[in-house]
Amino acid sequence: MSMAQLNKKQGLGKGIRALLDNIDEEIQAPREGVPAVSGQNSTTTARIPLDQIEVNPKQPRRDFDATALRELSESIKLHDIIQPVTVIKVGQNKYQLISGERRLRAAAMAGLEDIPAYVRTADSQGMLEMALLENLQRENLNAIEIALSYRQLMDECGLTQEMVSERMKKERSTVANYLRLLKLPPDIQKAVRDGLLSMGHARAIIGLEHVDQQLHVYHEAMQRGLSVRQVEQMVKDMATERAPQAPKAPPMKLPIAYKRIEDNMASHFSTKVKLDRKKSGKGTVLIEFYNDEDLERIMDKMSL
Repeated sequence: MSMAQLNKKQGLGKGIRALLDNIDEEIQAPREGVPAVSGQNSTTTARIPLDQIEVNPKQPRRDFDATALRELSESIKLHDIIQPVTVIKVGQNKYQLISGERRLRAAAMAGLEDIPAYVRTADSQGMLEMALLENLQRENLNAIEIALSYRQLMDECGLTQEMVSERMKKERSTVANYLRLLKLPPDIQKAVRDGLLSMGHARAIIGLEHVDQQLHVYHEAMQRGLSVRQVEQMVKDMATERAPQAPKAPPMKLPIAYKRIEDNMASHFSTKVKLDRKKSGKGTVLIEFYNDEDLERIMDKMSL
């Protein structure tokens, strides 16, 4: 084996060695058209037609950079697939993708008819855990995709935060910080997922208790290009402004339909909205703003 081949083999195996058995044997790319049994896992490697592979619905990856896909596609045209994808056989001439969707997409763009793959056998829960762990190790997932993967490992694979941190070799606090991102409003999660807002910004925003405050800081950060430190200071100032007050009588609970209207208005104006409706049908709508600029932004939303 040449030095280049040895380095390639070591590089491919480094990230997932603790997760997969007999990885040294599996790392060797299959010879075209020649299936081979690998180790004691009943794992085989073979070239499989692309039209026989369906994408795993549990795949955590959702976004793929178009430029990176084109570059990978051009590389595949020249060198073929270096690292096989991982699939599980689900029927006659039918396979489900476990990991490697980016390679699968790029291979299709390159015009390949088949692709090298590791063919595994696993139950559905084991398959999901394998998919999540392999993707978390191999793919450059964004913070929201990582958080969703951690949540799936906990909800669908029965893992605790501590077990996830052990498998990922991460501090438990790191796992917890990712999971907290999923408590943010969808607009902010989407901004983090799309790379418009950093995880540092999001972690600062989540320190605010109320959704209307979180959305306000998010819009300010986006419009003014605030740094993480500036957002942290803004969050600190807003938390101080809303000091605890004497308890008030509990307000009348809105019917679900009107609560939904209140929530929709709060999301539309990105601020706190209070809807009050009396039994007679009369009521009021209170829209909160934080400063003159915020008022102008709300007026623009109202086309005034």
